[in-house]
Amino acid sequence: MTPMTPMTPMTPMTPMTPMTVTKGATVRATFTYIEAAHGAQVSAAVLSMLPPPLRDRVVNVDPTAELPYADLLALWRAADLILGGRDPRWMEESGAHSIESTGVQLYSGILRKRSPHEFLTQSVSLFQLYYSPGDMEVVEEDGTRAVLRLSGFDSEDELFCRRQTGGLRQALLLAGGESPRVKHVRCVHAGDAFCEWELTWKGEGKPGGEPRAGQGPEQGAE
Repeated sequence: MTPMTPMTPMTPMTPMTPMTVTKGATVRATFTYIEAAHGAQVSAAVLSMLPPPLRDRVVNVDPTAELPYADLLALWRAADLILGGRDPRWMEESGAHSIESTGVQLYSGILRKRSPHEFLTQSVSLFQLYYSPGDMEVVEEDGTRAVLRLSGFDSEDELFCRRQTGGLRQALLLAGGESPRVKHVRCVHAGDAFCEWELTWKGEGKPGGEPRAGQGPEQGAE
């Protein structure tokens, strides 16, 4: 009888790490902000800094299509090299522009709530409509104050954090919050264990969730 050959132990499979992705809407909103605030020539200069294959991807991406987050980050870094000196808050303003333009066009029902409380506690995650993996979760809420924490997402650069600061403030405005302020109180890029944003506002919103009269896109973050 032929002896049985010992079975080779199976090597455990290493779980695949999900690729960090974003939606094309983030790319489109970045370009529309740059063109609106700084002109088509500056937008073209930013594009010229990207390698041709990447340039083609970001120019032709559909707003609802996924693309690697690394592509978006490369675009932001190229733009920051040109805009950082002349417009230090360009990233915060770009985040606000994204929410009030493509954000409202694609996700009006999620953004136009009766109050900031309703916006922050809804079951649909606005973050997950733009980025994957990860989420932005409410970890504290008390009246007209809330704290959001980013989890499960490697932002790789503080540019992302600055964009979130501007976008969150604009979202509070759309939800009817008066005099909203957003502070990035903890940041992994400053040595903290995670990123957190503190949101404060006045009032309880108003029926219909429309922005209050007289409120513009100026930043409340510090």
